[in-house]
Amino acid sequence: MIKIKTPEQIEQMKAAGALSKAALRRAGALVRPGATTMEIDQVVEGFIRLHGATPTFKGYGGFPGSICSSVNEQIVHGIPSSSVILQEGDIVSIDTGATYQGWVGDNAWTFYVGTPSEEWRALCECTRDCLKAAIEQAVPGNRLGDIGAAVQELAEGNGYGVVRDYVGHGVGSVMHEEPEVRNYGKRGRGIKLQAGMVIAIEPMITLGTYECHTLGNGWTVVTDDGKPAAHYENTVAITEDGPVILTQDDEGPWCPMQGGASA
Repeated sequence: MIKIKTPEQIEQMKAAGALSKAALRRAGALVRPGATTMEIDQVVEGFIRLHGATPTFKGYGGFPGSICSSVNEQIVHGIPSSSVILQEGDIVSIDTGATYQGWVGDNAWTFYVGTPSEEWRALCECTRDCLKAAIEQAVPGNRLGDIGAAVQELAEGNGYGVVRDYVGHGVGSVMHEEPEVRNYGKRGRGIKLQAGMVIAIEPMITLGTYECHTLGNGWTVVTDDGKPAAHYENTVAITEDGPVILTQDDEGPWCPMQGGASA
């Protein structure tokens, strides 16, 4: 069942969204050659807890980290580790979630480690643009297929793959609510969008095949061909006045402090 939020509840969700965005910026500021993903995880967890919130991902389904940190060919759900050392030219997708005053904020960004190749940079920029195009479709009267089609048309039009096995989702008092928000589809198809819906829109785009598999750790999803993937996400409220990005702080919704495609 899709849970419709009142305007008052959407206002309340902005605090969790702002904190999750601030945590994501903090993560981005730490991205550099030689950093470990565990270092970033520990700082983000401390930051979220310092502000009276809890890291949404920590312990979720048994996940061990406070962030997901997915490097290069890893699409999503990379586990932070002291043995994962970021290298010059890498890209790393970091996903942060914060639960604050009963609401969840969920967002992600793909950061550059130093200077990536132009090919990898272009992948990230297109994925970010897919997110923006999808958010523009998040208005009452449109359908979920309009969101998916906006991503698919832009990504595939530029020669990239669109991951099918993992999707966006509703967000509220828990991280995953209905509906599924696919990054592919046909315009005019699917559930009709209505004011009060809150969804995480999160394109996952690949340089090669969209086919993927999960590593033996049971979490980390990688591309079948070993080519890189990018992942960008915002939590968005659908309102009569248009889409409202809940995961934004004083700096706005389009993140980072360090690296990654900017607005």
